[in-house]
Amino acid sequence: MTVLGSSAPPVVVLGVSRSGTTLLKEMLDRSSELAIPSESYFIPQLWDRHGERSSVEALTEDLGRIVRVREWGVTPADVRARVGGDARFRDVIDAVYRTYAERRGKSRYGDKTPAYMQRLPLLDAVFPDAQYVHIVRDGRDAGLSFMAMKRRPRFNAGRPRRLAEFACAWRLEIEDARRFGGRLGTGRYREVRYEDLVVEPEARLREICAFLGLGYERAMLEYHRDVDASQLADHPRLAQPPGAGRSRWQADMASADVELFEAIAGGMLSNFRYERTHPSPSQAARRRAARELVAYRARLSSWNVALRAARRSPVWRLRQVYIRRTQPGVE
Repeated sequence: MTVLGSSAPPVVVLGVSRSGTTLLKEMLDRSSELAIPSESYFIPQLWDRHGERSSVEALTEDLGRIVRVREWGVTPADVRARVGGDARFRDVIDAVYRTYAERRGKSRYGDKTPAYMQRLPLLDAVFPDAQYVHIVRDGRDAGLSFMAMKRRPRFNAGRPRRLAEFACAWRLEIEDARRFGGRLGTGRYREVRYEDLVVEPEARLREICAFLGLGYERAMLEYHRDVDASQLADHPRLAQPPGAGRSRWQADMASADVELFEAIAGGMLSNFRYERTHPSPSQAARRRAARELVAYRARLSSWNVALRAARRSPVWRLRQVYIRRTQPGVE
């Protein structure tokens, strides 16, 4: 049995952290057709706990423990009312998002969670007909923005802690997304540069809307008039109309950091037409870049193994209690 009703394909905004995903999400969420909630985080958690054919009762029980789902105004009872006892994992997730969208008078839903850049095959399994918009920002500016964030996850060893680690994540996640998009094809995957979106917001939005089959609406560029104040701590520019910002890396990033970043991710920077200061990094920088990539891949792999094991254990439920008491909505 599948979820009741039908709708146009979900919309998934992809992008490395601090690449403009929140800006694009806020624009698209102003559509009268499309609802994109706050970052979800819970899809990989529940998949790791339950897999494709878990009991609907057990899965929805765990849904009720997740702060984010409650913040969206969705309850386990809402989900059970939409699915049968033999529903698949993706049917249950669809019911969560569909309930959220319909309560906002929207016929279509989407997601924007940068952490999912590390779980792209799972996204395809959960949203098998989704369309993806991948926003890319100069990794050096994105890296400086990430390192300046006031609220970074403290308990996630898979997240970068240093600028060099961010360079590794930026390169590897974009490589994965481009391979993923190549498999999906041009009808389901589209890229946009953050810098182009903020310089020509209406033109780029019209192109994105045409790709998604959405009608362009002027309200999409007026998101700043009613942005959620809770987002402004890490995204202060959301309170302003879209506009070209100053690229910071030339002035604010140490020369040695620029060279290392470009040694790690210079090829991808060039693929997106970003200026490079060190098109031929020194041998020392290349050696260090190779070490950083190996170390980051190893740490990420170990973290993911440990994380999946923890999610299958009672630790996961204790973690949800901790989140409810101390850090609502943060993984």
